[in-house]
Amino acid sequence: MAIGKPTTSHVLLTLGVLFTIGGATRFLPNDLAFAENKAAPATDAAAEKSTPKPAEASAAGPQEVCFTTESAALVAEDQWLFESQKEELKQEQLALKAWEKELEAQTAELESLQATLESRWKEIQTASDNDIRHLAQMYSVMKPDQAATIFNQMDPAFAAGFLRLMNSEQAGLILANMDSKKAYVVSVKLASMNADVRNAPNNG
Repeated sequence: MAIGKPTTSHVLLTLGVLFTIGGATRFLPNDLAFAENKAAPATDAAAEKSTPKPAEASAAGPQEVCFTTESAALVAEDQWLFESQKEELKQEQLALKAWEKELEAQTAELESLQATLESRWKEIQTASDNDIRHLAQMYSVMKPDQAATIFNQMDPAFAAGFLRLMNSEQAGLILANMDSKKAYVVSVKLASMNADVRNAPNNG
């Protein structure tokens, strides 16, 4: 029958196509795996380029810093200590200023007291000098023998001070009527008065 040949030809053609497709599909997985492995390094390289390194990230701009609860507590404690020391220093400065004012007031008071004492001492010294001069005048008008009796009882330096205020004639008469030993000691005291002035070099 003539129909048998074409049927056989179609069957053979169909089998050839199937074998061809089977061979192609057998090599296809290997080709796909190779293509994926080849594309992977490029993808990884692109990822490395897109991911910034630590140095690059630092250079790119400031990074946010996250504080833990412990770090925040330490910062707060340091701030409190700083404020406490600042307030303590302020109080010390105020106390120092108050102490300086008090010291100035005390210094002014002491200076005023010193001036008062110096003035009072000058008054006392002036009064004492006036009293001694007055006594020296009294001894000058006394009889020499009577005055000599009093001078014999005096300290030699004290007696010499009175005699120095008298005129030379009256002082000599009193010394002549005094005890000879006492008169000698008084004479030495008189001679030693103003010795530093007499022994000073003559600048004239």
